[in-house]
Amino acid sequence: MKKWYLLIFISLVGSNLEAQGPICWKYNVQKKEAQTYEVHLTALLEDGWHAYSQTQPKTAVPMPTRIAFNKNPLITLIGKMKEYGNMEMHRNPTLNTEDYRYGEKVDFVQVLRVKNNVKTNLSGTIVYMVCTDEQCLPPLTIKFNLSLRP
Repeated sequence: MKKWYLLIFISLVGSNLEAQGPICWKYNVQKKEAQTYEVHLTALLEDGWHAYSQTQPKTAVPMPTRIAFNKNPLITLIGKMKEYGNMEMHRNPTLNTEDYRYGEKVDFVQVLRVKNNVKTNLSGTIVYMVCTDEQCLPPLTIKFNLSLRP
């Protein structure tokens, strides 16, 4: 039987891991240049479960994944957040709907620059929904806080 509301927080070297039922979120920061970083917010899903793209067609029923970063005057986001994974378009002919979803894994990646090459934190929230072909869990909100070191 699947565990629906299990919350585990494990601190790892350079990354964090947080499980919420059939989805596990992994956070990782990669330094690219002196003041430039790549932040990876990766969703790992149990077999049969799906997470949803940030961008959805107008007919989509599931809620899109929403990632928000808290304001930090030392951080400048560079470009839009990208998604990496095996995205599929799912059509439901009965409801006449379409949605964009990921199974197994999706990596949300944001590039950013830190001013003055100082230590700071990047924090924010992820609001997401997961479903199988038979059921959906209610949307959940989780917080993250990542350290950016020079």
